Amino acid sequence: MVAASLIHPTAVVDPAAELDSSVSVGPYAVIGPQVRLGARTSVGAHCVIEGHTTIGCDNQIFQFASLGADPQDKKYAGEPTRLVMGDRNTVREFCTFNTGTAQDRGETTIGSDNWIMAYVHIAHDCIVGDNTTLANNTTLAGHVHVGDWVTVGGLTGVLQRMRIGAYAMVGFQAHVNKDVPPFMTVDGNPLAARSVNLIGLKRRGFSDVRIAAVREMHKLLYRQGLSLEAAMQAMDALKAEADAVQDVELMQGFLASAAYGITR
Repeated sequence: MVAASLIHPTAVVDPAAELDSSVSVGPYAVIGPQVRLGARTSVGAHCVIEGHTTIGCDNQIFQFASLGADPQDKKYAGEPTRLVMGDRNTVREFCTFNTGTAQDRGETTIGSDNWIMAYVHIAHDCIVGDNTTLANNTTLAGHVHVGDWVTVGGLTGVLQRMRIGAYAMVGFQAHVNKDVPPFMTVDGNPLAARSVNLIGLKRRGFSDVRIAAVREMHKLLYRQGLSLEAAMQAMDALKAEADAVQDVELMQGFLASAAYGITR
């Protein structure tokens, strides 16, 4: 049972909701009956958290956010789908995260340690990894997958079912209508790959060997006129460096499952 002193008297918290005793809830917030909130999570004024929603520990949810509402999908027929969010996320004002649909996983999943700025929309069945930064007005359509350590610039729209690979950087006001390979920097409308996300990789502590392998993968994909299959095969040679194996396998696995093509 949550401590009464941490719940503002104007907040409406359903008695069936499961809130850790250290959760705080601001004025006029509404918490639905199927919501679970972990330790030390704070919910700002006028937030609405509803649906089958589970949120972990140490999250900071700012005012006016709407989390766990029904998906914006005409096929949705009231199935008990879910929204699950991990720990230590910052969710700024006016964000909207929807639950999943029965036509997919039935769950929208957001990892941990994400920095999610104002007006971000995460639609049904999306998967957002850990340590991402989604700048103001980023819009993820349904079924989008965002890898770990991705940065997405403000006012960017991501088409349904697209994937953004780990460590990628998407520039301001981009239109993402193809998969974005890991480690790359892309921007524009039409979307184009510009370079390796070098600054991001250095900030993540990538060694010179790993960065060299990523640079070579970029050349194979974008500078040598190879088909996607040929570029993937040529990447095998980069596995001779033990430190690069995990990154090469990440890239090859991503490319092998690119059902809608990659950003070129």
